[in-house]
Amino acid sequence: MLYSTEVEHMCRVAKGPNHGSAPIPQEGRWVQSKEIKDISGLTHGVGWCAPQQGACKLTLNVKEGIIQEALIETIGCSGMTHSAAMAAEILSGKTILEALNTDLVCDAINTAMRELFLQIVYGRTQTAFSEDGLPIGAGLEDLGKGLRSQIGTMYGTVAKGVRYLEMAEGYVTRMALDENEEVIGYEFVHLGKMMESIEKGVEPAEALKKATSNYGRFSEAARTINPRHQ
Repeated sequence: MLYSTEVEHMCRVAKGPNHGSAPIPQEGRWVQSKEIKDISGLTHGVGWCAPQQGACKLTLNVKEGIIQEALIETIGCSGMTHSAAMAAEILSGKTILEALNTDLVCDAINTAMRELFLQIVYGRTQTAFSEDGLPIGAGLEDLGKGLRSQIGTMYGTVAKGVRYLEMAEGYVTRMALDENEEVIGYEFVHLGKMMESIEKGVEPAEALKKATSNYGRFSEAARTINPRHQ
C-alpha cells in the first residue's frame, strides 16, 4: 500500500466503534451484506436504450449472489430480441457483480441490469419479506398460460380514432362498435393456448376457434371492424 508523505508523518488515532453495514430485508431475514454471496432475492427491473426506441423488462432470481434464473422481455426493437437470446445465456450462473459489469449486448438490457442491481443490493426486491424467497422457475409465472409476455399494443389517430391490436388476453382480431361508432368490446385470440392445442394434435382451425373469446359488450355490437385492415 502506498501512502503520501503527509499521511506517513501523521500520528495514529485509534478507531472506535465498528459501524457495520445497515441490515437489509432479504427473503424474510435482515442481513448485513458484506459480500456478494450475502445477497439473495427475486425482482424485476426495466431498462431502455439511449435513443429510447426499445425497452426491456428483466426478472432475476438471485440465490447467494448467483443469478439462478433470468427472464428477459423486450419490446419496440427487432434487434433486441436477438440480444435477449444472448443475454439469457450470459446471465445465468454469474454473480450480480459480474452481470453488472458484463456487456449484455443491448443498452436496454444493460440498463435494466443496473436498475435491478440497485434494487437487489438495497434490499428492495419483490421477495424482501418472503421467507426463503421464491423457487427457481417463479419468473415464468409472470408469463401465464402458453408462456407469453403480457403485451399491450394500442394505436390511435385524431382522424380515425383508436385501434386495439393486442391485450393481455391476446391478439385482437375484431373491435366491437355501437351505433355511435364507439368501442364497446373486442374479440381476441389467446395465441399461447392456440399453439399448445396445435402441439397436442388439434387441427389449427379448431384450435383457433377454441382459443378465441371476447370481452365487453361484444355481442351487442352494431358492427365489428378488423383493427389492422379497417
